[in-house]
Amino acid sequence: MITAFTVIAVLIVLTSLYVAAEFAGVSARRTRIRQAAENGSGSARWILHILEDPAGLDRYIAGCQVGITLTSLILGAYGQATVTPRLIGPLSATTGLSTGAATGLGATLTLIVLTSFAMVIGELVPKSLALQFPTQTAIYTAIPMRVSLWVFGPLILFLNGSGIAILRMLGAPMAGHRHIHSPQEISFLIAESRDGGLLSADEQDRLDRALRLSVLPVRRLMIPRRDIVGVEASATLRQVQDVFVASSFTRLPVYEGTVDRIVGVLRAKEVASHIASDEIDLPARSAMRPIAHVPESIRAERLVAELRRQHSEQAVVVDEHGGVSGLVTLEDLLAEVLGVVDEPAAGEISPERLEDGRVRLPGRMRVDEAHEWLGVLWEGESDTLGGIVSEHLGHIAVPGDRAMIDGVEVEVERVKHLAVYTLLAKPVQSFATVSEEDHE
Repeated sequence: MITAFTVIAVLIVLTSLYVAAEFAGVSARRTRIRQAAENGSGSARWILHILEDPAGLDRYIAGCQVGITLTSLILGAYGQATVTPRLIGPLSATTGLSTGAATGLGATLTLIVLTSFAMVIGELVPKSLALQFPTQTAIYTAIPMRVSLWVFGPLILFLNGSGIAILRMLGAPMAGHRHIHSPQEISFLIAESRDGGLLSADEQDRLDRALRLSVLPVRRLMIPRRDIVGVEASATLRQVQDVFVASSFTRLPVYEGTVDRIVGVLRAKEVASHIASDEIDLPARSAMRPIAHVPESIRAERLVAELRRQHSEQAVVVDEHGGVSGLVTLEDLLAEVLGVVDEPAAGEISPERLEDGRVRLPGRMRVDEAHEWLGVLWEGESDTLGGIVSEHLGHIAVPGDRAMIDGVEVEVERVKHLAVYTLLAKPVQSFATVSEEDHE
C-alpha cells in the first residue's frame, strides 16, 4: 500500500525534475548538445531540436512551468489532506489544545515542513545541479519532458495563447525564448570562464579583443595619410622596384596626382614577375589591382566583409569630405585581434619608463594602448595621445608645453610635422606605485 509520504516524495521529485529541466533548457550550450547528438544520443537529438526552435523552446519552458505549478499545488493540497489529520491527536494530547486549535497548528506545521522540503529538494538542489551540469541535465530530463509536453499539450496551448493575446493587447513584441547575449554579456561570460579555469589569460584577452571590434572604428587601425608610401600611376615598374626596396613593403598603393586619389595597389610578387618577363618599363597602372575604399566611420568588424566584397586585402580609409584619411590592411585587423605589437619603424620610439618615474610615449600611440602606461584611460575626440594633448592645449603643441589630463602630468617633448611626436607623462600616483612594486 502506497503511503502518504511516498506520494509526497514522488511529487517533490517531479517538481525537482521540472525545475532542473527548465534551468538546463535555458543554460545548456547547443554545441555540446549537438556533439552528444552526433555521438548517437536520441535524447540529445530531441533536446537539440527544441533548443534550435524558438517556438519549441517556448513550449518547453511553458511545460516546465506547468509541471512545477501543478506538482506544487497538488503537493500542498495532498499534504494538508493527509498529514494534518494525523497531527491533530498528538498535538491535542501533548499541548492540551482544543481540536480546532490543534487543527490550525497542524496545518501550519505541515505547510512549513512541506514548503521547506519542496524549496530545498524540489527547487534549490535541482537548480544548482542544472546550472553546474546543464548539458547532462538537459539530456537526462529529455524523456520525461517529452512525455510531459504531450500530456500538458492542450493546457500549454491554451496558456501560451492567452499570454500572447495579453502581450498583443499591451503592444509588446512576441519573442520566444532564445539564447541571445549582448557583447557585454559575452565578455562577462568569458571573464567567468577565465575565473573558472576554462580559459587562460591570453585566450580571454584575444576573445575580448575580438568583441571590441564591434565598437572599434577603423580609423584606430589605419596608417595615417602622411605615412602612406605609394607610387604614381605613371611610374615605371623600374621606379616601383626602387620604392619596394627602400620601403620593405610587400604592397604599395597607386595614386594619380596626389595620395587623395588612390586608384589601385601593386604587389611586390607581381611586380617581380613582370620585371622577370622584361616588362620593366611598364607603367604601374598596367600591373595594379583594384583597392577597396571604406569610410573612416566604419567599425572594424565590418572591415572584413568589405574587403571580401571588394576583393582586396587592404582598403583606403576615406573621410567625410572624400579625402584619404589613411590606409588599413587585413594584417592590421589580425594584429588587433591577436594583440600583436609591431616593431617600431626606423626613427620611431618605443614606450619606456624613465628613472624619474615618468614615461616617454610616442604621440601616435593609441589611447587604449596607453592605459597600462598611464594608469588611466583618457577620453576625448582624438584616438591618439598626441591628439588628446592638443585638445587640452587648445593650440598646435610646441616642445615644453605642459598639461594636466585626468590626473596625469604631461609635457610635450618633441613635435614633428606639427604633431606631438613624443611626450613625457607622470602616471597617476597609485598606478605608479603599483608598477614600481611589480618590477621589484
